[in-house]
Amino acid sequence: MIVLSLQVSAKKIKEEPPVRVQYGVENAGTKLEISFEKGKEYNHPLFAIWLADEKGNYIQTLYVSQSIGKGVFLRGSRKTGQWMPGEIQRPAALPYWAHQRAVLNEKGDVLPTPKSPVVDAYTGATPKNSFVLEVKTEQILRGKYKVMFEINQSWDWNEFWFNAKYPDDKEYKTSSQPALVYCADIESGNLQPTAFKAIGHSHYAGKDGSLTPDLSTLTTALKIANKISVRIVE
Repeated sequence: MIVLSLQVSAKKIKEEPPVRVQYGVENAGTKLEISFEKGKEYNHPLFAIWLADEKGNYIQTLYVSQSIGKGVFLRGSRKTGQWMPGEIQRPAALPYWAHQRAVLNEKGDVLPTPKSPVVDAYTGATPKNSFVLEVKTEQILRGKYKVMFEINQSWDWNEFWFNAKYPDDKEYKTSSQPALVYCADIESGNLQPTAFKAIGHSHYAGKDGSLTPDLSTLTTALKIANKISVRIVE
């Protein structure tokens, strides 16, 4: 009897290099490079990045996902019988950033709208893969600062944050696990990369700008990002 041995060679999936994009490049301030390596749970999240002073006080937005920054989602309206772009408010998406920014719209709340959007220089589509953001601050940095990063991904339910946890709260159901907030401390003159650390999660329905430091209830949300870092570029 002849036994035929078949050898199957699995081809390695080639990881695409990070996409490099620029925001605020017309500013006269300091250039920052923010590197984001996606995790295994990365699936079209929304996120915002902003600059704060050493004590955490908001200074300026560096980047925010376009749908939040403009208040218009690609699948926001079914008036024609199919999904079309439309105005939608998602207070649970990135509430910590929205309340830190604290810019009131025409409705009296802190969410950007088509009439009160974040300027184009700081908004864009969420990259599909790992990315490097080249951003420029409005003013030259002198001293110590914090770079904040809030990220949220819909439909990432888990045993604690399950669909029926708050059955009458429609905003909670748009967020699933709450938005996760990261922070990195930087100082002018230090050109070494600084890793972001998860420091808490936002309000589950975006009702306020609170930050809860307990991350024990989060699971897959902690795997949206594998590694995030920021460095000052001369």
